[in-house]
Amino acid sequence: MKIYTRTGDQGETGLVDGSRVSKDDPRVAAYGDVDELNAVLGVVRAHARDAALDGLLLQIQRDLFALGAQLADPTEQVAARKAKAAVAPERIQELEAAIDRHEAALTPLRAFVLPGGAPTGAFLHLARTVCRRAERTIVALGRAHKLDPLIETYVNRLSDLLFVLARDANRAAGHPDDTW
Repeated sequence: MKIYTRTGDQGETGLVDGSRVSKDDPRVAAYGDVDELNAVLGVVRAHARDAALDGLLLQIQRDLFALGAQLADPTEQVAARKAKAAVAPERIQELEAAIDRHEAALTPLRAFVLPGGAPTGAFLHLARTVCRRAERTIVALGRAHKLDPLIETYVNRLSDLLFVLARDANRAAGHPDDTW
């Protein structure tokens, strides 16, 4: 199988159901932003030296592939047909548990935190901002098309987790929060 198909040369792409849409379609923008977030998390994993963080981010990357598959499916059937394309509601609880675990080691917030710090923390802040953009495009898509509400919830909770992980990575590296 060749990586190039030439089917997108005229500005269209195929969705999971076989339909074709413009590459600037809101559905393509939404799963494209999720894909970008996944790539940024790959950068974090490449730089992080913490095995537990790596494992957590690997599971999140798998979840993001599932979300992307759902966003690329206008028939909303892919999650029912392929188990790995479904994100269970328990995953939200697992994200919340991870937030609580990591936040327990942090000083309470009293000001806005400027993105940056040690490399892993800075990359996690970048991932958080990409996650927030993905959330905005998913919300916009959800206004025009029916989406599983779990998708929006997952991405919202994930951005919270990425913020806490960034702060915790900076704490672990001995780099206190820079505040505004």
